[in-house]
Amino acid sequence: MVNVFYEEAGAFKVGNVLADNTTSLQVEAAHGKRSKIKAASVLLRFENPPIHGFMQQAQEIAAGVDVNFLWECCEENREFSGQELANDYFGRTPNPAETAAILILLSQNPVYFHKRGVGRFKAAPPEILKAALASREKKRLAEEKQAGYVQQLTSFELPETFQPILDNLLYHPDKNTIEWKALEAACDATRLSAPKLLEQCGAIPSSHDYHFNQFLHEHFPEGISTDSLPADVHRMDPDNLPEAGVKAFSIDDATTTEIDDAFSVTPLSFGSFRIGIHIATPALGVTPDSLLDKMAAKRLSTVYLPGRKITMLPESIIQHFTLGETHRRPVLSLYLEVADDFTVTRTFSRIETIEVSTNLRLDTLEQQFNEVTLRENLTNYPFAQELRLLWNFSCKMEKTRGKDQEANSEKTDYSFVINQDRVAIYERRRGAPIDKVVSELMIFANAEWGKQLAEAGFAGIYRSQGNGKVKMSLSPAPHQGLGVAQYAWSSSPMRRYVDLINQRQLIALVSGHPPPYTRENDTLLITMRDFEMAYATYAEFQRGMERYWCLRWLLQENISTSGAVVIKENIVKLDRMPLVVRVPSLPDLAPGTLITLGISQVDLIDRSLGASFLGKYEG
Repeated sequence: MVNVFYEEAGAFKVGNVLADNTTSLQVEAAHGKRSKIKAASVLLRFENPPIHGFMQQAQEIAAGVDVNFLWECCEENREFSGQELANDYFGRTPNPAETAAILILLSQNPVYFHKRGVGRFKAAPPEILKAALASREKKRLAEEKQAGYVQQLTSFELPETFQPILDNLLYHPDKNTIEWKALEAACDATRLSAPKLLEQCGAIPSSHDYHFNQFLHEHFPEGISTDSLPADVHRMDPDNLPEAGVKAFSIDDATTTEIDDAFSVTPLSFGSFRIGIHIATPALGVTPDSLLDKMAAKRLSTVYLPGRKITMLPESIIQHFTLGETHRRPVLSLYLEVADDFTVTRTFSRIETIEVSTNLRLDTLEQQFNEVTLRENLTNYPFAQELRLLWNFSCKMEKTRGKDQEANSEKTDYSFVINQDRVAIYERRRGAPIDKVVSELMIFANAEWGKQLAEAGFAGIYRSQGNGKVKMSLSPAPHQGLGVAQYAWSSSPMRRYVDLINQRQLIALVSGHPPPYTRENDTLLITMRDFEMAYATYAEFQRGMERYWCLRWLLQENISTSGAVVIKENIVKLDRMPLVVRVPSLPDLAPGTLITLGISQVDLIDRSLGASFLGKYEG
C-alpha cells in the first residue's frame, strides 16, 4: 500500500492512499479518519515503513539534527527541495522517515530556511540569518525577563526596574513594553486590577496621591507649577483709580483665599440706601493673549478637592487682587440705590478701589447672624445693621424672582477638613440667612451685568435654563431656575475663566472702550465649549475625592455600622456624609426610609465598600 507524507494547513500528516485521482487523493490516517487532499500538497510517497509510528520516528530523527550544520550543508543562493538536502546531509539515499525529518526541520526553522514553494526552500543569507538569530535571542531574553517579572508580581514583589516607570504603568501604559505585558499577565493570574496589584506590591504608598496624580496626568500633563511665568506681569496700579469711600466687608468660609467679592451699605436720604457689590478685577492685570491669560484659558477654573485646590491663576496674582483685609484693591463695583421698601430705583457701575474693612468668616458669622438673632433683633456683632438691611433686601429680591416659596433648609452642604491625614466632615444646613444674602446679591449682579452687556450690544457668555436643562450660550436667555431674564457669570473672575472674559467686557463697557471680544470672535465660543467640559470634569473629580475622604473617615473611625436613607431602589445615602452607595441586599423600601447598614471591605483604590442591609432604623 502506498503511503503519503503531506502538508495541510501548516501541519505535517501521514496516511494510506485509498484512491489516487491524479490531482487529488483519498487518504486514511492511522486513527482511521478519511479525508481528501490535493496531490500538490504531497511531499513524499513511500510503501515502508507503515504509517503507525512514522511521525514519531521522524520527529525523533529531526531532534537529533543540528540545524546550524544543516544550514551549512546548503549552497548559498540556490533553491533546493527537502529530498535533495536530505541526500546531501545523510550522504546517501535517506529512508522516508529521514526525509520527513529534514522536511520538518526546514519548515520549523524559517529563520534558517526560506520557503519557496511546497517542499522547496532556500538557505537564508548569512547576514540576514545573523540578524534574525540576534532578534530571536533578544526575544527569548525578553520573554525570560517577562516571566521573571510575572513571578515576582504574582508573589506581590515589585521588580526593581518597575520603580522608575510606575507613573507610566499606572496612568499612561505603553502596552508594547515587557513591563506592561508582565503586569497584565500577573493581573490575569491574580485577578486583580493593575492599581490593586501594584498596591499589593507596595508601589502605591498613598492612595490619595494615586487618585490625585491620575487626575494631573490626564488633565494637567505639564504639571501645576506656575514658576515658569514671568514675575514682571502687568498689574494695574490702584493709584490710577478713584477710591470708593465705602466701608466694605467680605463673607467667605475660613479657608478661602480667592476673595472675589465684598459688599457695602451706605445710608441715603429718606430711609433709602446704596448697596455696593464689589468684585475683584484680575482682568486689569491678566491681559488677553498674555502668558497668564493662556494659562488661565487652559485651566478654565479653579479645581477644588478636600484639603487642597489647584487655582486657575497663580498665587502671586491672587494675592495681588484678592480682597483681603486692610489692602486697597481695584474692583468693579455695581451700585444699587434702594428705596425704603427695598425696591431698586437705580443701578450704576464703576471701576475703583476699595479697602475691605473685614473679611467675615462663615463659621463665626453664622453664630452671630442667623434666624434667632434676626428675630430677636440682636446687633452685638460686626456689620449687624448692614447685614440686616441686606437680609431684608435679599428677601425682597427672592420674592421678586418668584423663588420665595422654595425651601433650601432641607438640603445639606458638607465641608472636609484635612489635618495631618485625618479627616473631619462637617454638615451645614443650606439656606441660612447668610446664604440668602450672598446668593441674592450674586444673582442680582450677574443678572444685571448680563443685562447691561446685552443692552449695549457687547458679546458675553450667558447661562440659561429651560425645561430643566442648564446650558451656556453667547446670547442672553431666561434662567428659569433662578427666575431672571438673563444671567452672565461675572462675580468670580479669579476662579472661573468665563467670569474673567465677561469682566473684560464689562470693564470696557464701564470705561467707554471697545469690547475686547465681539460675537464674531471665535474665542468666546471656544472658551464656552472648553469651559463646560472642564467644569464638568473638575466637578466629577471633586465628587470622587469627596467620596475617597468619606471612605477614609469610615476606616479612620472604625465604622462597622451606619445609618442611611433610601434614595431609590437599592441606592442609599449614608448619614453625616455625602456618600451614596448601592446595597444589593436592600429590600423594596420607599424613598426616604431610614435604615441601618453594615459596612465592610472599604477599598480606597477602587473607592468602593461593601454595604449590607441590617434593618430599618428604629429611633
